[in-house]
Amino acid sequence: MSTAENLRTAENTARVAVIGLGIMGLPMAINLVKAGHQVTGFNRSQDKIDKLVAEGGTGAASIADAVEDAEVVITMVPDSPDVEGVVTGPDGVFANAPRGALWIDASSIRPDVAARLAAEAREAGIRPLDAPVSGGEQGAIDAALSIMVGGEKADFDAAHPILEAVGRTIVHVGPSGSGQTVKAANQLIVAVNIQALSEAIVFLEAYGVDTDAALEVLGGGLAGSKVLDQKGQKMLDRNFDPGFRLALHNKDLGIVTSAAREAGVVVPLGSAVAQLVSALVARGDGGLDHSGLFKLTAELSGKAGLPGKE
Repeated sequence: MSTAENLRTAENTARVAVIGLGIMGLPMAINLVKAGHQVTGFNRSQDKIDKLVAEGGTGAASIADAVEDAEVVITMVPDSPDVEGVVTGPDGVFANAPRGALWIDASSIRPDVAARLAAEAREAGIRPLDAPVSGGEQGAIDAALSIMVGGEKADFDAAHPILEAVGRTIVHVGPSGSGQTVKAANQLIVAVNIQALSEAIVFLEAYGVDTDAALEVLGGGLAGSKVLDQKGQKMLDRNFDPGFRLALHNKDLGIVTSAAREAGVVVPLGSAVAQLVSALVARGDGGLDHSGLFKLTAELSGKAGLPGKE
């Protein structure tokens, strides 16, 4: 029986390495510890490693150390070059993880890069899955992420006990690269929804409507959405502490518009919102939550001075 197949033991525990302990990666690693897995983490900043250790995990001094005896390796880093940087080369995952290990890339990257790296992983004897997630920081904390997975079905089945420790909706969507394609579509939908919500709140506030009451009733009808539930109050409070940074959504919308162009399809709303997000990042707001789209919408309407909820 292979290393990965052994994951489906009676206790369903495994040795898991998590590379990237940021806003999403750290709570995912902590939930894996809570599920009983042996979790070793690596991050460029030591304070994140220390937080994992405080929750019962183990820290590593390098990627090579983290993955040397791992049955599963999870990468959660910002962009395509970052993923390539941690998995390739003599100190990377492919050169140091045991043959037969599962590699689950939970980052959001270009679908073509995901497919290419998956082929390189297989050549190294590693079993790749591209498994980007949706749900933001709160979804990661609550182990309630939606996970769209590309790769071989057998590898998906083997990885399921790991994925169910961090997610609630876990779906195999096709071969390698498919998970990233679905994630790009997800980011398109989320961005357009956030922009629509921003415009609606600016509109409501301009008329002096009780916005709390308005969002309550809107949330109970066809306009209701997780975006409204999770981002509406942040906009009312003018609280743009990052759960998912505008800089990352800017990167994701670049993936969307580029991939759409390559496929010969038009995304007019997505392209317009991509420009708004890019403008916010260019002026220095990339560290804000993506609900910060509200700021630019309010400014364009001449309503930037409207007070938020106390």
